[in-house]
Amino acid sequence: MAMAVFKSPIKGEFHGSRNMESKEFKHHHLLHRHSSGRRRVFVQTETGCVLGMDLDRSDNVHTVKKRLQIAFNLPTEESSLTFGDMVLKNDDLSAVRNDSPLLLKRNLMHRSSSTPCLSPTGNDLQRKDLSGPIEILSHSRCFLSLKQTANDIVEAMKAGVEPIPVNGGMGGAYYFRNEKGQSVAIVKPTDEEPFAPNNPKGFTGKSLGDPGLKPSVRVGETGYREVAAYLLDHDHFANVPPTALVKITHTVFNVNDGVNGNRSREKKKLVSSKIASFQKFVAHDFDASDHGTSSFPVASVHRIGILDIRILNTDRHGGNLLVKKPDGRFGQVELIPIDHGLCLPETLEDPYFEWIHWPQASIPFSEEELDYILSLDPVKDCEMLRRELPMIREACLRVLALCTVFLKEAAAYGLCLAEIGEMMTREFHAGGEVPSVLEMLCIEAKRLIAEGDVLSLRSDVEGETEFQFDLDYSDLDSVYSSKTQTLIVKNPFSNGRSSLGKLEEEEEDETEEEAGLSLSLSKLSTSTKDNKMGSMYPNNPRDETEKTLSSHKSANVLLPVSTNFVKLADMIEAEWVVFLEKFQELLDSAFAERRTMTLRSRQRLGTSCQF
Repeated sequence: MAMAVFKSPIKGEFHGSRNMESKEFKHHHLLHRHSSGRRRVFVQTETGCVLGMDLDRSDNVHTVKKRLQIAFNLPTEESSLTFGDMVLKNDDLSAVRNDSPLLLKRNLMHRSSSTPCLSPTGNDLQRKDLSGPIEILSHSRCFLSLKQTANDIVEAMKAGVEPIPVNGGMGGAYYFRNEKGQSVAIVKPTDEEPFAPNNPKGFTGKSLGDPGLKPSVRVGETGYREVAAYLLDHDHFANVPPTALVKITHTVFNVNDGVNGNRSREKKKLVSSKIASFQKFVAHDFDASDHGTSSFPVASVHRIGILDIRILNTDRHGGNLLVKKPDGRFGQVELIPIDHGLCLPETLEDPYFEWIHWPQASIPFSEEELDYILSLDPVKDCEMLRRELPMIREACLRVLALCTVFLKEAAAYGLCLAEIGEMMTREFHAGGEVPSVLEMLCIEAKRLIAEGDVLSLRSDVEGETEFQFDLDYSDLDSVYSSKTQTLIVKNPFSNGRSSLGKLEEEEEDETEEEAGLSLSLSKLSTSTKDNKMGSMYPNNPRDETEKTLSSHKSANVLLPVSTNFVKLADMIEAEWVVFLEKFQELLDSAFAERRTMTLRSRQRLGTSCQF
């Protein structure tokens, strides 16, 4: 059955325990949003300044930009308002939801290296924005526990308890405390991410919305992904701490002077309002990089791995798995996954799952885990994210849908966590990166679409806006040339049950070297992967790479751009539905080949171990 991901909303909330909201809460929610026809939005500039605004029914794009012109001294003809994928035009604000963040961008033709940062003073902000110190950008029940945490922090702020900046990592982060001085939340402003305008560590040089630490994750949007990971962790299955998007105001936040990221040490602290991810702090003893993995519960590793696969986590390493010892002398440790800012990329990336090499990942799923995987619904998940995080991009949702379908089919076939993760991970050879099995399946599905009459669907959907994935890749032409694609997908499965096998007949004169490259689906060695990741995770305080990067202090230290083999967002909705159908038709042969490879190889490490 094809898993079509449509944009139509569904009724009710879909999160956490999956219980529908009470009628009372829905009624209160609707009254809040629609009783006076007013909507609350938060406008953020490219340089990070935030202003809360109330919209009336009569407001349109032009009137909003006129009000912003007064606040930020930016002429309306020189600016544009964006809401996720959409550039708001033609005075239409109907797509903007309540409590949504909008991005005010300076038009390209008006950008200049001498243009000052748009930062009204603290007094100006207070006069124009009457919102509270901490405001959660949602009225959904799934964030109720964080509202009490926010209230505790506000009381502590009144009592003079100051937040504590986090020294480690490349981005700005702050521990906010209660009146007892205990850390209760960690706050990460979107404009203080790596390469963002107000990064306190000196890693500046880009505007919000530009490609970031990874080209498929934009500057200023990792906070959205932190919230998405929590929302997708249904029933608190993987133990992701509660996380929300907030508008928060405090003097502790960093505001750089000028456009070069130079921070004046003598400047007076200003009250700054920020859009930030707000995550409940979880007390722990250490992280997984400080501890042997043999004591980790099998169930915890499986549950975190299931989440990582669904969201295509490109940054799962020991440093972002917190470990909490049992309260008593005996018992199992508890794992808490954090730092999900590099999940749900806008295109298929090479994920990094450190747990692939752990023996727990080679143990089959339990019945409870299989039931949970079976219950996952990518259509409802995408609809829920559109509702709770309306600014999230469609490209991210397509990655979520594809990976969830892949996980469900692989688990139903009987593959273990490590096998699924390996099929999603690329290999590295002397000639460079080789697409993962998942990517090769996508390439073949797109080829089948191109060979059929599916492309005629475009003419049947006249007037439909085609979503374009606009990240800059210098090598896209070479990646998407027919010659390159043919080389990549030549017979990756040899059992003959996949339509991929037909390519072998068409390319009988293929050289042995090329065949070896395309047929290689073996597990990536630990040493190769570790060497690669040694330069990819400078946010780990224990990583020596941070010392190297800290001497550059510039966006020029961007990590090497990973090859992009597959785009999902270049298809219109009708093509996307057919693509998923073709993709699912290819899965059985791919899983059968994977199972054959496993049986031929020696017994997997850890399958005879007891935990």
